Amino acid sequence: MTQSELDKLKAGQPYYFLDPAIVAQKAHAAKLCEEFNAISATDAAAQTKKIKEIFGSTGERVSVQANFNCDNGQNIHVGEDFLSNYNLTILDIAPVTIGHNVMIGPNVDIYTVNHPMTPEGRAAYKAQGFPVTIGNNVWIGGKATITPGVTIGNNVIVAAGAVVTKDIPDNTLVGGVPAKKIRSLAD
Repeated sequence: MTQSELDKLKAGQPYYFLDPAIVAQKAHAAKLCEEFNAISATDAAAQTKKIKEIFGSTGERVSVQANFNCDNGQNIHVGEDFLSNYNLTILDIAPVTIGHNVMIGPNVDIYTVNHPMTPEGRAAYKAQGFPVTIGNNVWIGGKATITPGVTIGNNVIVAAGAVVTKDIPDNTLVGGVPAKKIRSLAD
């Protein structure tokens, strides 16, 4: 994939998702995820080593439980003390940046990819990538979904089952579908 095509992905411009380079990238990520998911749950050191191979960057202390799936892996950047429970999926065609002290519950999905609203765009196998940013000291409850282009601030709690479609400011508890502010949190 050319630098120009990579720049399109980062800028949210449409791209052809069956591009051979994208297909190869996803296949490589799927292979690494398969290797990660095959590691015994009792071998935390091997899990950590493999997830650090998959992710673009990590803090020293990182814990990810199987199963884990992603589109690229190298577009995922997590800070110190990152913890995810079982069945995390991150579709990281665009960058996903996660801060320090972040906990993610089971069955959470984080998406950076979206498809056109027109039948013509979908028939042409087009997609768009929009980065997701998650701040420090965030807790994302089980079965939550984070949609493309969202920024979640610092000290945020996303309630279980919430679907986050808009940015969330610092010090906020959100929940629901779509996620809405429930109350402010102490800083």
